[in-house]
Amino acid sequence: MSADIQGIQNDLRAAQLDGWLFYDFRGRDPIAQRILKLPAGMRTRRWFYFIPAKGTPKKLVHKIETESLAAVPGDTLYYSGRGELVKNLSKMLGRAKYIAMQYSPKNAIPYVAMVDAGTVELVRSAGGRKVVSSADLVQKYEACWTEEQLKSHLEAGAAIDRIVADAFLLAGKSVRGGKTITEYDLKVWILKEFEKEGITTAEGPDIAVNAHASDPHYGPTPESASPVREGDLLLLDVWGKKKTPGSVYYDITWVGYLGAKVPEKYAKVFRVAREARDKAVALIRSSIAAGKPLQGWQVDKAARSVIEKAGYGEYFFHRTGHSIGEEVHGNGVNMDGLETHDVRHLIPRTCNSVEPGIYLPEFGIRTEVDVYIGSTEARVTGAVQTEILALLA
Repeated sequence: MSADIQGIQNDLRAAQLDGWLFYDFRGRDPIAQRILKLPAGMRTRRWFYFIPAKGTPKKLVHKIETESLAAVPGDTLYYSGRGELVKNLSKMLGRAKYIAMQYSPKNAIPYVAMVDAGTVELVRSAGGRKVVSSADLVQKYEACWTEEQLKSHLEAGAAIDRIVADAFLLAGKSVRGGKTITEYDLKVWILKEFEKEGITTAEGPDIAVNAHASDPHYGPTPESASPVREGDLLLLDVWGKKKTPGSVYYDITWVGYLGAKVPEKYAKVFRVAREARDKAVALIRSSIAAGKPLQGWQVDKAARSVIEKAGYGEYFFHRTGHSIGEEVHGNGVNMDGLETHDVRHLIPRTCNSVEPGIYLPEFGIRTEVDVYIGSTEARVTGAVQTEILALLA
């Protein structure tokens, strides 16, 4: 399979850019290698590959590694010394002024900031070029799903929704029967259920009670796991994908209470997180339906404003959501205006989590759904929690 040069050129013209300049040194930019579909090989010297909005791509490679870009089409320029590199880089770019690179102004989106500052300076100095971020371009080639991938997501989701529901039932049954079960025991049980369903995960799930649920990345171990007891709040953050090649993840978080009636202190916080989740989802849906551009930080702001208004702003120290793909954290837009300022746009055939949380010292609450964006509509792909589950009712 070769790089989609024609598709890239169409996207460049649509974005009113003169070209996309790929650059790498010793594998520092895996994005470039994936998008260009470069095979493994010896590339110990700097190389550049320029795809203009119109015309023939050009390569710039070292004279001792003349075949380093043989897998991609285009005319080839060579260099050995630095002076020759600078000269031929300028020649390669020609009259192009607005050039996309894996760069992010002020490192606002570090996930695509692969090109070092010195190389950006070098490109800018070669005839007054303007380097712009390739962030939105990248996600078209790194984050968009095929129909087969969407199907794999839905299949994994149906299985995981069932497994999560059964895990809560198991916790309630164990506590009701006086049997000791720990966070780690539940994790092991879920992973066994994954195996039965042909589901895999690189890590996780995160199973947390009480204060452990205030750590968004808590993962129980045999040594750290707490027992699950009556009166505990139990959070299950579970993600996985089918074992078939190319499958994509499904990622959700639900909360239950080991008692007959959920205390108001928990229910109150959940209602705030639920409202934040629903406001973010509603914004995505309405924007996509109206064909209105929407950036990741704007979704984060919608959710965060609800939590801040309720007085819990300082306890929402995590982004609202992340891109989902073949890795649970994909390389598309994140719902983030806190840790980063993600100005990438939500585009068709991508999927994101929406997972606002409130992490108080004594307990944490998070509610998470996945939202898939189609060409004219967005939808939640699985079950949606509306209240904390009373597991001993």
